[in-house]
Parts: sequence; C-alpha cells; structure tokens
Amino acid sequence: MSESANSACETARAEVMFDTRRLDAMKKRARGREQKRYRTTPIPDLVSECDGEGLSWPRRAARLVCRMCESERPVIEPEERIVFTRTITSVPPVYTAEAWAERTAGRTLHELGPISNICADWGLVLNQGLLGRRQAAAEAQQRMSADEDAVEFLACAEETIDAVLALAARYEAEARRLGREDIADRLARVPAYPPRTLHEALQMLRLLHAVVWMGGHYHVGLGRFDQYMWPYLQADLASGRLDMAGAEELVAEFFISLNKDSDLYPGVQQGDNGQSLMLGGVRPDGSSGINELTYVVLRAALYTALIDPKINLRISRDTDLDLLRVASQLTRQGLGFPQYSNDDVVIPALVAHGYHLEDARNYTVAACWEFIIPGEGMEVVNIGAVSFPLAVDRAIRAGFAAGEGMDGVLERVRREVQMQAAAVAEPYRRLLLPPAPYYSIVMNGCLERGRDLSGGLRYNNFGIHGAAAANGADALAATEQFVFGDGSIRAEQLLQALDANFEGFEPVRMQLSNVAPKVGQNGAANKYLRFLYQCLAEACAALDGNGRGGHFRAGSGSAMYYVWLARGKPGDGEFPIGATAEGRRAGEFFSANLAPALNARVPGPISVLQSFATIDYNQVCNGGPITVELSDTVFRDTESLTKCAMLVRAFAQLGCQQLQLNTINADRLMEAKAHPEMHRNLIVRVWGWSGYFCELAPEYQDHVIARSLYLV
Repeated sequence: MSESANSACETARAEVMFDTRRLDAMKKRARGREQKRYRTTPIPDLVSECDGEGLSWPRRAARLVCRMCESERPVIEPEERIVFTRTITSVPPVYTAEAWAERTAGRTLHELGPISNICADWGLVLNQGLLGRRQAAAEAQQRMSADEDAVEFLACAEETIDAVLALAARYEAEARRLGREDIADRLARVPAYPPRTLHEALQMLRLLHAVVWMGGHYHVGLGRFDQYMWPYLQADLASGRLDMAGAEELVAEFFISLNKDSDLYPGVQQGDNGQSLMLGGVRPDGSSGINELTYVVLRAALYTALIDPKINLRISRDTDLDLLRVASQLTRQGLGFPQYSNDDVVIPALVAHGYHLEDARNYTVAACWEFIIPGEGMEVVNIGAVSFPLAVDRAIRAGFAAGEGMDGVLERVRREVQMQAAAVAEPYRRLLLPPAPYYSIVMNGCLERGRDLSGGLRYNNFGIHGAAAANGADALAATEQFVFGDGSIRAEQLLQALDANFEGFEPVRMQLSNVAPKVGQNGAANKYLRFLYQCLAEACAALDGNGRGGHFRAGSGSAMYYVWLARGKPGDGEFPIGATAEGRRAGEFFSANLAPALNARVPGPISVLQSFATIDYNQVCNGGPITVELSDTVFRDTESLTKCAMLVRAFAQLGCQQLQLNTINADRLMEAKAHPEMHRNLIVRVWGWSGYFCELAPEYQDHVIARSLYLV
C-alpha cells in the first residue's frame, strides 16, 4: 500500500464518525463528578442482619449483593441510552471487626481481602443470559442434592441472580415512568435473556459489571471486548439496524458510563481501578481476531479521552501498520494507552507454563498487565515483588567482605533473589479467599461443578514480580567494570561512598552514574538484566506448589514498588535501601517496570527495546511492560503516527513481551503540579494504568516528572 493510501486509510479508520453533541454533555458531567448528587442512598447494615440470622459466610456474601441491589435507587438521565449509576457510596462489611479478625486469624488475605484482579467470561453470560445461568445452577442442584456445600453455594448464586434481575426490573419500571420506552424495552430483555443487539449487550454488560463491584470485588477486568461483542455488532450491521457511526456512539457512551462510578473504586491511587479492556490478537483457533469493532473501540477511546477503560492491544510481528497507526493516535493524545502485548511471545510462554494452547491464545490482562485467561483463572497475579537493587546491594557488600570476585557476587545475588521470593511466597501458602457467589456466575464451570470461585478454577497460579531490574543490572555492570575490571574504584571506596550517600564522593557517583554501562544502551548491562530475571524465574520454579494446585510465575512489572522500594511504603518509616552502586542516592526513585534507570542516558527507543529483548520471556511470563516516555514533540510532523507505529512493530519483531508508550510534556507537568486547577484533565500513565495527574499523590507526580526528564 502506498504512503498516500496508508494516510487515507488512517484517516478513515481514526476519525470520529458520529455527532458528538449528546455525549459531549455526558462526558463533561462524568468528568465533573456531577453524579455524586445521586449518592444519597443509605448504606445497608449487613452485620446486624447477618448476625441476627446466624448466616454462614457464603450466605453473607450473597446477602451483600442482594441488599446492595435492593438499596440502589434507579437513576436515568435524559440523554442516557445506557443506564446505571451508583447511589450507594461504599460496600458494607458482613462481619464485625472482631469476628472478621477471628475468622481470618492465621491466614493471609490478598490486599483488601475480596477476590480481585481477575477477568470474567463475559461472553459466557451474554450468550446464556442470567436466566440461562440460573437454569445451570438449578440443574446442578438436582445432580448434587446430597452435597450440602454445593447446594448452599448454588442457592447463594441463584439468590444473587434474582437480585440483579430485580434491580433491572426496577430500572425498567423507572424508564417507563419517565416515558423512556426504548430503555425499558431493552431492560425487559436483558440481563434476563441473551442480548440480540450491540445496544442490548452493552446495557447488559454495564449492569453485570457494576454489580461485581457492588459485591465488594475490585479491579474487575473487561477482557477481550472486541471478541465477545463483535457478534452483536456483526448482526446489527448485517440487518441494517446499526451503522458504524451508531456503533461508535454506543461504545463511546458505554465507556463514559465506566467513568461515572470509578471514584468509588479502591486502588493505590485514584484511577488504579483495573477497568482494563483487551483488543485484537488471535482467536482460540489461531485465526486473527481483529475486526471492525477493534477499530470502533480505538476511535471511541480517542473521542472520550477518559482514563477508563484502559485499552490493551494484542499484536504480533505481522500486525498491519494501519491498525498500529490508529492505536498511535491514542498515544499521541497522551492517554498512556494502548498497552501492547506480543502474541508471538506471550502465547508460547503461557503454553510453557502449563496453559492449554486454546486458552493461551485467549489471554487477556488483569488490572495492569499480568496475563490471565478470562473465566478460567482464579490467579493471584501480584502477591509481591523481589527488590533487585536490594539483592544486588546485599550481594556486593557480603561479597566484598568475603574477598570474592564477580562470580561470587553473582552467586550471592542468586541466593538473595531466591530468599526474597521464598519470603514473598510463604504467607500466600495460607491464602484465604472469601466466597464470591455472584462472581462465580460469570466464570466457567463454577455453577456446573457446584463450586464457588474462591475454591479455584482451571488455573490457580501466583505471580511474583522483579522490581527495578534496570537499577540492579546497572549496579552489577558498574561493579564489574570499575571494581573488578579496571580497578578505578576500590571495593572499600565504593562501600564508603554508598554508606555516605555519596557525600564527599561526588567523583565516584559521577563515574557510576555517567560512565558505567546502563540498561537501555544495548551494551554490557544487558547480560545482568537477563541474569536477574533468570534468577527470579529459577527462584519461582524452585518453590513448591502454592497450595491451590498452581505454581509461581515470574514477572517484570513493578506496580507501586518503584516508589515503595525507594522511599518506603506509606507508614513504614525509613527508606528500605540507601544509595546504590549505579550512582543513585538514597530516596531517589527507581525506574518503573522495564525502563532504564532515571539517571541513564540512552541513544533512543530502539536501543531500549534491544536491551529488554534480551530477557528470556519464556521464563518470565507473568507480564510487565517496557515503558518508554516520548516527548510530545515526536508527534509534530505528518509522519509521526507512522513512525510510532513502526516503533511498535519493531517492539514485536525484536521479540519483546509488552510495551507501553507515554507521551509527556515536562513543562506542562510541572505547571500542572503548581496550578492543578488549570490542568484537571491532564492524563498520565502511572504504572499499569492511566490516571489524572492532578489527582495523584505528590510522590507519584514527582516520579512522572522525573521520568519526563529522560525522554527518548
């Protein structure tokens, strides 16, 4: 295809196709949090009720969903065509604090406790409708009538289904009262029965997805949206019920609806809510899954320009530049997504870790980047992280004290990583997952087997990440070159400089920081990057099973650890590690995910990709992206989208696993920190998610600004 033809195709694929006036007003209200005026419904008192009836834990979990649905007050705004707005501000407990402490004593709870960070099989429930899922529960009850636990679970699941149907009926009644027969007719159909149109499917998903949050779960993924929604759009187009402009408008409204309640969702920071959506990639049979809805979603996200949903795009070395150009429009806009995953690397790695090929081909991501299988995984993908800088620092100090050479230091690094991984894993052998009767409905096999989601699914693996790998690798490369190589820095001199936080040792710091090899330069530090992740993969493989029929997967994401490992987790006091041998002072940030250290000068993005391509991703399959910061000046010429698309293609062709590109203007960031009232819509990529810069805590703002100073 000629460049002019490419440009024409790019324009046709990327420009907004519908009249935006109706949604402009809705988007403005959602961003202004005007929906808060509806949050007047009292929070149900579940503890007294459940204690009074002496309910079991599964029945309390079901009662929570029921009371939350019953308490919601229907809200239908005049312009809305996809409805549901939360009117309850929080999810109440089902036990007193004392009873909860007693029930969970001696066990490990993941994060806040409830099941999170997984992905339902939304296509399953769309295909069957809630009445179909209720029928599956009833049939299972008949088969398992002698199994008390199964009968109780299935009764709980049926109770939650009835509650959601009743909520939909109240919305239907309110729509008829308002004369909104269009909305009422859709709610008379869904979620009880399978949807017939894209509009019905989106309305059904909006309601079912929201109720998962109302049950106390969080980081609720949306999975392979363009796969399970495509049949409805395809049928609409074939029948003439809908054109592409209408489809784009519906999807954009659905996206706006996901932002209406997101301020209620828990996370480390505002916006860290896990509303991730996957596009593209291959189908379970290996054929291409890219379709017209893939492009509709990208255009809708470009128009809405909101932080939700977080867009992910599966690609390969052969993905058309046409699609990558359209995706690059989002990058140019500064949304921090799409995040790219490379099918050529991810699928074989999942198969190597025991996933069936058809399931591996159907992967999506969890809240940030970890690879999971929709409806088939009860995986806890981020139980903690190994601090590579800490492992390297301890190994250097102990190795120097023992008079060992570089090989001795590396062996100590290996043991340190192994000890850290074991320490992260040990508490999770006592993991306790609360019952989740409603969430179980949208998972494969739970109703059919009479088994709650908390009991596990086909895949039950845990993920351990290796954080700040570039800093650790750079420290090893500097030690090799200057201490064991040319001898320009003595071992005791390096230790003195580290202990003094480089005060009085500025020439040493400058040598470590500016002269030593760095990850991202595609040079001598690469071998240590690969070495560190090999150590982590071996440490995970050496751990016995996780007690839930799964194993431990090594990953390369840092999440919030790039701040916590450098400055301490909030409330923990002093920094966990001081100055480090790559020239970093105590308290200075580590790099996020797979990114060069913040003090590293790199030739350009290709050298960064080449460095991270050296990792053996067949061993490190839990996910974690290469993170590249681009100056917004990159996009000031007409060929910029093609250049960005070719960079993404190079990422895939080099054999890397995951990539996120962030477009940043350093001056604007610093101005936004000084004058937040003028930049409330400024979006940045934080780690595996995008958020509004002015809503972030100062330490995360500072890290984004620090990253912006080393743009490529």
